[in-house]
Amino acid sequence: MKPVRSGRWTILANLSSYAAVVALAVTACLMLSCSKPPVQTKTVYSPPSDIKVEVHAGGPVVVTTKTAEFQLLPSGSLQATLLKDGKRLTLDDTGSSAASDEITRAGQHVQFTPDLAQAKTLEATGKLGRGKRVVIPAHSMAPGSAIDRELVIEAYDDFPNIALVSVAYKNAGAADVAIDRVQIQQHRFSAKQVDAKPPAYDMWSFQGSSYDWGQNDVQKLTRTSSQPNLMGEEVKGGYGGGIPVIAFWTASVGEAIGHVETLPWTLSMPVKVESDGTVTAGITIPANTVLKPGETYSAPRSFVAVYSGDFYEPLRMWSSVLQKEGWEIPKPSSEAYNVSWCGWGYEFNVTPAQMLGTVPKLKELGIKWATLDDRWFNTYGDWDPRADTFPGDSIKRMVDDFHKQGILAQLWWLPLGVEDGQGKWESHKYVVSKVAKEHPDWFILDKNGKHARMTRDLAALDPSLPEVQAYYKQLTEKFIRDWGFDGSKLDNIYSVPACYNPAHHHKSPQESVNAMGEVYKIIFQTTRGIKPESVTQACPCGTPPSLAWLPFIDQAVTADPVGAVQVRRRIKMYKALLGPESAVYGDHVELSSMTPLGHGNWSEHGSDFASTLGAGGVLGTKFVWPETAPKFKAVALTGEKESHWKKWIALYNEKMLSKGDFLDLYVYGYDVPEAYAIEKDGKMYYAFFTPEGTSFNGDVELRGLKPGTYDVSDYVEGKDLGTVQADSGGAAKLKTEFKEHLLLEASPQ
Repeated sequence: MKPVRSGRWTILANLSSYAAVVALAVTACLMLSCSKPPVQTKTVYSPPSDIKVEVHAGGPVVVTTKTAEFQLLPSGSLQATLLKDGKRLTLDDTGSSAASDEITRAGQHVQFTPDLAQAKTLEATGKLGRGKRVVIPAHSMAPGSAIDRELVIEAYDDFPNIALVSVAYKNAGAADVAIDRVQIQQHRFSAKQVDAKPPAYDMWSFQGSSYDWGQNDVQKLTRTSSQPNLMGEEVKGGYGGGIPVIAFWTASVGEAIGHVETLPWTLSMPVKVESDGTVTAGITIPANTVLKPGETYSAPRSFVAVYSGDFYEPLRMWSSVLQKEGWEIPKPSSEAYNVSWCGWGYEFNVTPAQMLGTVPKLKELGIKWATLDDRWFNTYGDWDPRADTFPGDSIKRMVDDFHKQGILAQLWWLPLGVEDGQGKWESHKYVVSKVAKEHPDWFILDKNGKHARMTRDLAALDPSLPEVQAYYKQLTEKFIRDWGFDGSKLDNIYSVPACYNPAHHHKSPQESVNAMGEVYKIIFQTTRGIKPESVTQACPCGTPPSLAWLPFIDQAVTADPVGAVQVRRRIKMYKALLGPESAVYGDHVELSSMTPLGHGNWSEHGSDFASTLGAGGVLGTKFVWPETAPKFKAVALTGEKESHWKKWIALYNEKMLSKGDFLDLYVYGYDVPEAYAIEKDGKMYYAFFTPEGTSFNGDVELRGLKPGTYDVSDYVEGKDLGTVQADSGGAAKLKTEFKEHLLLEASPQ
């Protein structure tokens, strides 16, 4: 046989030889395996969803789960109904004929007529489990408009109280189409749907935007209530971020809307009480886009939920959906539950001597953490110790000294903010930091090409840049590994501006906003990698947190609450978002009672430990000791205060209710007195509250019990309150009288 010269034929010849070898091997395998039983392949059967879908050509489309019903009306309005105890309960104003979504182009509102006859029902499987998808085409109602819309409604067996909605708009014409904004999940709510007597706005609400320090995110609506609820991007004043959920509830039913994207979309969720008393709410996205022929714009995936209870329920549902979609909530380190003392009582010019001077009291009171707070550093962005207060290596030596005394140390800092020589804060006038001089290309620029401003009027670094992310990894390593700190208190944490820096080559200015969480992820993971029992805390001072960075902390914080009421509400909010056993720092107890002094200043002189302990939070304080300058008098640990502090901190360390299972058994705003329940170590713990300075006399209901007899005690005062008998519904009544708070322990006999 002549050799094959062609390269192509050489390959074929080799393949031919290889095929012969494979054939022999297969034959051998078949001969060897003939005596073995054949491998049995098991077919996994996935049963269809239990959700029912009815499609009527003339409308409506009805999606029914085991606990709720969602109807898409011929007008395009999507309405939700709770199915409970044989009743149909809703806040949706059924008289509304408005559509649930529309677009605005050239100042004109464009609505769509759903083609219900063309609706398709499909089985849905995926991250959320099994369910049903209903796909409904629609056409523009505007004359000459060539925009088609596809609406997809999803419902899942494991999430029966929530309907997810996807909306996409396609340019079906031959010319470009500009879309200014998109409005989705438009609803009109009325309390009269469940009770004709009170005004339509007579309901409570949770509005998750971060727009102004100290505002009540949980509030009862009034005749003049109106709030824009900007989300995602940084807003005026340096705030921004937020939890994209708006919830409303009465004593019997609640509804909520929002989006379930894992990134912080820039949008608004305005709420307004209209002239007729009804409440309008929806989601508005500033699309500002041009669709070429055939192109599609997709709005963020949104939801409408219906439930029984208060804001805890929709926040829990929202968080559960995001966790299925990849939003991972870490388990807090064990140290995140220990009591914390903060040096902020000494304000900006605290020294190592003042910090370490409190050690005897920290040990005596059973406090495990000491936090070095604001202004230990020279400049924002560089984060080097101040030469006048922390000279040389004194900061590291201070940490070492805390450790020798068995106390962990936490460091205050503010990522992404940088001094660029413009502006000032109350602590000092800004200079040009080293990082600003050395890396001018790292900055976020606004539309005018200037440094965009963030919280504290600082310039902002772009978190989407790998170089910026690497810089914050290095800083974290310096603080945790080199200086020895056991965690970070990340403060004034909101959002960042959109970036228009041409050098960053962004596909969208939103990329800087979306990437903010990446820097916090690096800080959190780097810290845990060096010290697994570290604690990373993030404080969105005075506002709700941001979904961008919320998964990257060990400990949430009630974030400069204005009084004890906000302490309790925010603990409940975080327990819903992060889990019933999450570590939620109640912030400095001194913040539980505040008196305004004018010009944004407050006198902080609270001592209400009960609000944090009873609601399941982690105690904290910022006392100064020994009593020194008159300016610190309000927070000085006097002899009278000391016994109070010692009593409550000892109770906290004994009960450790922050590690218990927070139970959502009481409806905020409707159950009187305000109440919280925690299950721990086979016992039930209850906390009841009245407004500051007021008393309660009557029956309190102990819910969540198994039928049987329970010994009840006031564990704060050490009083035996006798026994109660829980009925078949798991509730018992106790007649009592108290002022401001009552904390109970119920033990089964």
